[in-house]
Amino acid sequence: MTITLIDHAVPHISTVPANKGQYVELFVRERNGTPLGAGSRRAVLMLHGRSIPALAGFDLQYKTYGWADALAEAGYDVFVMDLQGSGRSPRPRMEDPCNVNPALHESLLKPNPLAGKRTPSYPFQLNNAQSDWDELNTVVEYILQLRGVEAGISFIGWSAAAFTMGPYAAKHSDVVRDLFLLAPIFPPAGRTDPPTTLPAPGFPTNLLTRKGLVDTWDKETLCDGQRESAMVDVVWDALMDNDPIGRTWGNPPAYPEGVNRFRNALWWGWNNTTVGSSLLGSGSGPQVCIVYGEHDLTANSTNSDPLLTFSVPALYEAIPGSGKMLIKVACAGHSMPWERQHTNLHKLSKRWLKNQIFGGVGMGVYTMDEQGVLTRVP
Repeated sequence: MTITLIDHAVPHISTVPANKGQYVELFVRERNGTPLGAGSRRAVLMLHGRSIPALAGFDLQYKTYGWADALAEAGYDVFVMDLQGSGRSPRPRMEDPCNVNPALHESLLKPNPLAGKRTPSYPFQLNNAQSDWDELNTVVEYILQLRGVEAGISFIGWSAAAFTMGPYAAKHSDVVRDLFLLAPIFPPAGRTDPPTTLPAPGFPTNLLTRKGLVDTWDKETLCDGQRESAMVDVVWDALMDNDPIGRTWGNPPAYPEGVNRFRNALWWGWNNTTVGSSLLGSGSGPQVCIVYGEHDLTANSTNSDPLLTFSVPALYEAIPGSGKMLIKVACAGHSMPWERQHTNLHKLSKRWLKNQIFGGVGMGVYTMDEQGVLTRVP
């Protein structure tokens, strides 16, 4: 099968407070796998999480790790998008290195590119829930018009993409066919409404070092062979390929590899209350498949701040309809797309897109072993 690769610059009027009202172009990569002569088209839209840009997460060109490739080869039009502040979409207010968290990140940038302590030129958070929903909506409408999709778009989101895709799918069942969430971030007691004042005080730019990536990933790598030895370098190279400015920041010898810049966003509308009152999983709303690794300490964590307490099973319980699946994957963590279980993850997503049930397996709670076998949990 021939897969056509097209990079789109999607026109959008920004609602991010830092560049509100400005014309921008959102980055979207398409891998078009629709067979010639197909009577109808199926479109899949993939959205990144908090710190990993779309191409590094979904379009990793290394061995069999390209998730978008796998879906395109199965006959879908696959689109992966970057929200503003991530990857190849615009990054307003993020080019100034003083606009980082001074308590955590300023020391990483002295003396390159910061000569000394500086006051942030934009002391606010960058994106928010509404601006993310607006950008997602622009891309959805673009795809519908571009490809003439009649049956709705299937959503695939990883990690914090749940904050954007979840509420959007709940309100737009006319265009969202179904929802596949990998390791979704879900705070049961999260914010229901936006703060009184936007933008909220803070800073627009977070930084991730290679060491920070490794330290977090290692805590969730608890099985023999869970991750190929080369994957840290492969992933870091992909992150740097999507951030040519971040590649030049940092101080040898401590941080010679550069830093990954990612947006500091403020989300609301994704908690027990909002999900419980939605149509998710019902006959009138999108059906939902939730997948997570058994060693995921990122999407399952407790904190003294309820806004930072996350639970994947709690999201499953909060969805009111019966059209939902929860699958816990053995020998996998939050970074499953870069781990050995990525092949079974690809298979799961393809089977879900095909018919939303897996060879006679119905909705409910399951575990999946290292061979990809599903076992129902009573």
